[in-house]
Amino acid sequence: MAHTSNTTISSCLLIIVQLFFMLPAKTTAKIPAIIVFGDSSVDSGNNNHIETIARSNFMPYGRDFAGGRPTGRFSNGRITTDFISELAGLKQIVPAYLDPAYNMSDFAVGVCFASAGTGYDNATADVLGVIPLWKQVEYYKEYQKKLRAYLGDTKANEVIREALHATSLGTNDFLENYYTMPQRRSQYTIDQFQIYLVGIAKNFIKNLYNLGARKISLGGLPPMGCMPLERTRNVGNGNECMESYNLVAVNFNEKLNGLVMELNKELPEIQVVLSNPYEPMLQMIKNPSSYGFEVASIACCATGLFEMGYACDRYNLFTCKDANKYIFWDAFHPTERTDRIIADHVVKTALSKFLA
Repeated sequence: MAHTSNTTISSCLLIIVQLFFMLPAKTTAKIPAIIVFGDSSVDSGNNNHIETIARSNFMPYGRDFAGGRPTGRFSNGRITTDFISELAGLKQIVPAYLDPAYNMSDFAVGVCFASAGTGYDNATADVLGVIPLWKQVEYYKEYQKKLRAYLGDTKANEVIREALHATSLGTNDFLENYYTMPQRRSQYTIDQFQIYLVGIAKNFIKNLYNLGARKISLGGLPPMGCMPLERTRNVGNGNECMESYNLVAVNFNEKLNGLVMELNKELPEIQVVLSNPYEPMLQMIKNPSSYGFEVASIACCATGLFEMGYACDRYNLFTCKDANKYIFWDAFHPTERTDRIIADHVVKTALSKFLA
């Protein structure tokens, strides 16, 4: 009986925590909703509901999330888009569209279609069998129908027009696809591949525009050569950041910025911004103590050198005790604290025109 009552108490606590997170923030909302597309940097749990190894719905992931539970976020807690939602005066988390625990009353103010392991290129999504970008758009179309049924056409169209559509992807196109699989390298130089991806990004944003979106944040790439996984591979250079990868990120971000300027001129009433995490992230990595961090080169989880996903498990004795001291949670993803700093930065810079 004791075991049954404990289980019941735990279930009740989880429900209370979930309800708490779905309460709106106290400030007046600047936008009616946040709608998210992308990869593991913003996936709040969609991959829990598809057949893939690209998952994080187990401990120690989520150990600092309210209730100490894994949600499918590749973090010890919340992720950037959760903080952006909160800072915009909306709810404290952006729920995953495929999560049956949520419904249209939740999704009407925040919804995430992102899938860990995906990219602009369909071939990137194929590597780990995750949700490609085109499929995320199909889910968005389905969502729009449900939103119109829930709010009525006029109100739903207003929400879509005024909502912040936030995207974050591209890292996997390079690290998981171009530099790992032979197909794209045989077809394109690295610069040609970037141009190919920017073309996909352009079509994607035009699709969102044609579906009624007007406020769009295009996410830039972080200094991906400084991820612990890439530093571990850089043995010949003392495990420093892989500068060639960082240069690719800088070049790609410049191309994305050019795309943003082009689309703002081309499409009436659209407002596209580039939310670029590169510089603030690099500053944290170069000067961790200035931001209250102690460790920048390795991650909190396991040895911090290469583990992520299933390699980052609850029984690993090497996992750090306090993730707030670390910039990276696993070998590929930032800690909750890092994501909060990045969110603060983009809200004060690129997103200020939407959220001021």
